[in-house]
Amino acid sequence: MARPPHPPDIEADITFLGTEEGGKANATRSGYRPSHDFGLNGMLNDAHHEYVSAESVGPGQTARAQLWLLTPEYQAGRLFPGFSFTVYEGTRLVARGVIVNVLNPALRASA
Repeated sequence: MARPPHPPDIEADITFLGTEEGGKANATRSGYRPSHDFGLNGMLNDAHHEYVSAESVGPGQTARAQLWLLTPEYQAGRLFPGFSFTVYEGTRLVARGVIVNVLNPALRASA
């Protein structure tokens, strides 16, 4: 899928679950658009992933990614480096992430 036409919202380290843990069977490539749980009750936030130092990421691997949130307004003023989140395909947990940099100032939690 095409990258959204604006700068990324966050940069995160994402660790994909191994296949034996119920994760994906195949590698994930830049352009992946899964759902993310950022801790808002009953709400998932889809995002476009671009992997910084690799074309693809296999099960059990960790990669740095830039994420473009498809509805960033729901995360306004909530995110900060060290914030943990989970990544889903439908109802299946496939990865865990930790924010390393909030690039969109509107999303940064106030100190």
